[in-house]
Amino acid sequence: MFDQRPGANEYAEYYTDYVKLVPDGTLLSILFELHNKTIHLLKDLSTEQALFRYGSSKWSIKEVLGHIIDTERIMSFRLLSIARGETVALPGYDENEYVKNANFDQQTIGNLLESYTIVRKSTLHLLKGLDEKSWIRRGVANNYEVTVRALAAIIVGHELHHLQILNDRYISDENFPK
Repeated sequence: MFDQRPGANEYAEYYTDYVKLVPDGTLLSILFELHNKTIHLLKDLSTEQALFRYGSSKWSIKEVLGHIIDTERIMSFRLLSIARGETVALPGYDENEYVKNANFDQQTIGNLLESYTIVRKSTLHLLKGLDEKSWIRRGVANNYEVTVRALAAIIVGHELHHLQILNDRYISDENFPK
């Protein structure tokens, strides 16, 4: 189950673009490698660079990282709940409100990367402990049926999506601080 891409019937349609970004391989290996890629991209940013926004109403790089962390926490909670057989529908969340009500820009990039690493390690440990039945167990989150396997893939695809944005719209921007 670790290396099987979820079927389109395992997640809400709006996650399709994320799932399509997931490369072939085991989700555990991909999550581990993705952690290293994200750390490498962001670890040497100056404070000015980490606060950069490519538009006035856009999140800073710190806020994008905070959003990645929050989303993984939420998806991992959903994953845990469904893997353990939760039958109660799990709520959605408003990503913009989460970022607005967080203090990501007041934290150092180092602190945010430490939080990211802790969350990723927790996600990996959770996934390592799942049996085959758990990976395909279904539950409801944000009013849509989803499998545990799909949630793991969504974590990967969501982060890959934001890494593309960080590279294409932030770090490549002509106004990005040098």
